[in-house]
Amino acid sequence: MLHAAPDRPRHAFIMDDTAAASLDIWLVRVLRTLLVERSVTQTAQRLNQTQPAISTALRKLRETLGDPILVRGKSGMVPTEYGESLLAAAQRVLRDVDFVATPHGDFDPGRSRRTFRVAAPDYLNDFFMPTVIARFREAAPHARLEIESLGPLLDHAAALDAGELDLVIGNWPKPDPRFERSDLFADTVVCMMRADHPLTRAPLTREAYLAAPHLAPTPYSGARGGAIDTGFARARAERRIVATLPYFGLVPQTLLQSDLIFTTTRRFAMHYASMLPLAVVEVPIAFPRIRCYQLWHPQPDRPSDVGWLRTLMSGVSDELVARKMPRAKPGSPRVRTAVATEVRTEARTEAETKGRATAQAKTPPQKSDEAGA
Repeated sequence: MLHAAPDRPRHAFIMDDTAAASLDIWLVRVLRTLLVERSVTQTAQRLNQTQPAISTALRKLRETLGDPILVRGKSGMVPTEYGESLLAAAQRVLRDVDFVATPHGDFDPGRSRRTFRVAAPDYLNDFFMPTVIARFREAAPHARLEIESLGPLLDHAAALDAGELDLVIGNWPKPDPRFERSDLFADTVVCMMRADHPLTRAPLTREAYLAAPHLAPTPYSGARGGAIDTGFARARAERRIVATLPYFGLVPQTLLQSDLIFTTTRRFAMHYASMLPLAVVEVPIAFPRIRCYQLWHPQPDRPSDVGWLRTLMSGVSDELVARKMPRAKPGSPRVRTAVATEVRTEARTEAETKGRATAQAKTPPQKSDEAGA
């Protein structure tokens, strides 16, 4: 018998064995998605169901659990106190179901219906994740891949520990040594601005660079310093940040309509400079090379499914390293210079990135004082 918390209404105080038995896996999955999305419509879209079907499931959940689960608030639907307390339990149940349903021999992606969950910084959405999804769909057409953006509210270490995430793609200079790690691609730091920006007319000096108005991303790792922040600290330099954005996808249009400059990775910058009138300028500060890697929880008895996903990620990384950057549109000479520099950088880093990734996969994670991706 499960009894309600003391502060719950008296009419919702008991769940008997019959009620518990009526909570099948489908209803638990609906419950978890409703509590995450806080919307019947969004839940229906995520589960590929009709809105009436999810409404019916919510009604059954309310009857079974004796609680409204979701109620209307000032800014939309919000969980009740009891409903919110069920989220962790529902996630745990679904993880256990996934574990039981996954064969523990050799993983067969072509037959798998497993859901994989990955967290990554959203600057990878434009030039890395589309290829990951394409390769995933080719190899595992019946499986599901959920990619979550890293944000200041996501405790990725706790999520890995709890099994809520299978992989985290990160670029912190000092990743948590508790987790296994393998390197993906390396990158360098450049500065983006609109192609006709005044700073493109002459070599960019340290003084002009630091005095310019900077756009910066909202930190996505809480109190943990990012690779670029670490580079500024090591150079004893402080940029003048006048605006921040929560999503990297908003950066290009913001730069095109302002006098702001943006310090970022070369691959992200060159991706957009190949399509838009943006200049990519070498920074006048010696930033350490950024390394992107994948983290996972060390579980010797885990089936080979996550190992398959890691191999897929590494393969996409190898494709990215081997691929020459597209030529930028004619315009600023600094755009063309950046393209040529990128080709030379790719050739120099490809071999060492592959070697480092292979070595990391075979040895325990090591602390590194070098700025990570």
